[in-house]
Amino acid sequence: MPKPQTTRRTFLTSAACATLLRAARPPRMLLRSSWQPVNIGDIGHTPGALDQIWKQIPDMEITLWPGKLDKPSHELLASHYPKLKIAEGSLDSQNKPTTAALAKAWEDADLYVSGSGSGFPASNHAVAFQKATGKPVGVFGVSVDPISGFGGGREPEGGTLEQLRAQATKLPPTHLTADLRYIIDHSAFFFCRDTISRDYLKTQNVKTPLLAFGPDAQLGMAIRDDARGLAYLKANQLTAGKFICVIPRKRYTPYYQVRNTARAKDDDQKDAINDRTTSSDHAKLREMIVAYVKSTGNRVLACPEMTYQVELAKQQLVDPLPADVKQNVVWRDSFWLPDEAASVYAKAQAVISIECHSPLIALYNGTPTFYVRQPTDTCKGQMYRDIGAKDWFFEIEETTGDQLWSRLQAIVKNPAAARAKVKSIMATVEKEQRRMVDAVQAACKV
Repeated sequence: MPKPQTTRRTFLTSAACATLLRAARPPRMLLRSSWQPVNIGDIGHTPGALDQIWKQIPDMEITLWPGKLDKPSHELLASHYPKLKIAEGSLDSQNKPTTAALAKAWEDADLYVSGSGSGFPASNHAVAFQKATGKPVGVFGVSVDPISGFGGGREPEGGTLEQLRAQATKLPPTHLTADLRYIIDHSAFFFCRDTISRDYLKTQNVKTPLLAFGPDAQLGMAIRDDARGLAYLKANQLTAGKFICVIPRKRYTPYYQVRNTARAKDDDQKDAINDRTTSSDHAKLREMIVAYVKSTGNRVLACPEMTYQVELAKQQLVDPLPADVKQNVVWRDSFWLPDEAASVYAKAQAVISIECHSPLIALYNGTPTFYVRQPTDTCKGQMYRDIGAKDWFFEIEETTGDQLWSRLQAIVKNPAAARAKVKSIMATVEKEQRRMVDAVQAACKV
């Protein structure tokens, strides 16, 4: 029996039926996120994206394709988001999903969204998905400047944001790699979490129909664990509005220690930079802590954003302090998850951090915050200027402990004005977030 011919009429009819079927069910999205469980920022990217999207599109069916989840971060998602599906797996040598769950997620999704991160994480997976399915891909707040980080085309000592912007926007328009150009050109939307990344891509003449600034997904995270967080405050005699949180960071994260893996070829040079700068970087925070405690009599919580910073906080922020100040300082001796951190930050007078994401958690929860950027960090710090928080942004090599205390003292003297400033910043953020989710919704209807 001869096979029926596929004519233009039957093709159009079947396409129309597919469109009607899609319209009859909720939209489906595959979210690529949750890059690593050793950083509350990388854990918090996923809740931040989920909360933003479900706030505007409550019927969206979302499947998470995680980079890596450990048991605590998996339980966090399960407890706060019972309707979230999770499809773990990777790609084989043919760029096909390695698990049945991931293959089904590819088949079911109307849209693939890559979550926030530095350097467009897993961009090769976005390429593979788009080429295999032909379905739309979108990017939800990443940094893609080509010169940040060790070995990224600039000196390993790093530079200021102004130096990064000058270098990134002067590169030839053929600088972008072939894979990145392909997926950006084929993206329904591409949100950069800082304007340095956005302007770099503009000079590369990418073809995505929507290239724009869109804040880091962490700024959308609404979840909190108040039971755990408030119990911690009570146990450590930390009174709401009468303490600050301070978060340390080395210039280069010692991933071989964090992940218990073999040292990489560049680790000797990274360690040498850390050895030379760690004490002097944190001396500035200690000077601020001393001034704060002596001026106010309030307390300080030294706490981590990454696992290795538990011990770093003790070594660099607590142990060197004079005894009369140290008695007012609490050292958090264990790692935590972003929902507990959010509950603690919400009650703080301010959060001062050399890490980038704790300040974002603080802002969402209404707390004034400083981001003190090291020159080895990526251009993501530009986001603070982009959202209107430039007065609370500091380049560590251009800042003294006295300057940090002076700016913090203004918050102490007029907390109402500082919290009003947070509201203004978040109003800017929320406007950009609505545009980001509008793009998600539009792409799902294609």
